[in-house]
Amino acid sequence: MNKILSDRYFLLCIRIVVGFVFIFAGIEKISSPEHFAVSIENYRVFPDFTINIIAIYIPWLELLTGILLIFGIAVKENASIVSALLAIFILLVFSAVVRGLDIECGCFGTSDGQKVGLLKIAENLFLFVAGIIIYLRDHNPISLASK
Repeated sequence: MNKILSDRYFLLCIRIVVGFVFIFAGIEKISSPEHFAVSIENYRVFPDFTINIIAIYIPWLELLTGILLIFGIAVKENASIVSALLAIFILLVFSAVVRGLDIECGCFGTSDGQKVGLLKIAENLFLFVAGIIIYLRDHNPISLASK
């Protein structure tokens, strides 16, 4: 198992998958920040004055980290950003489930329609583990960055 987790091509595949998930999520939210702002507000955890800032900033961060992961630029740094975002997303969805909120997760913007729940927590946990594997194992990434 350790050999597989250290394989450069396996790590490249994980980076590409996580990168594309974040690129797609970011693009969908960038195209409709007002819808994403409503999704954020539905969680009822952020002060009103922060919602628009979050709705504008997070999608661009997702897009940028996804692109940089795919191209192998600053892999450890971007993997840590992705993992931190996913940890926050997991906590938010878990909080909504515990409080019994029947809301859309807002994960992929307007085309989403996915409700918060255990499946969404599991999906985010899978991506979180992938981010941690990238951070811990991708020491010599296949990348476009010059060495």
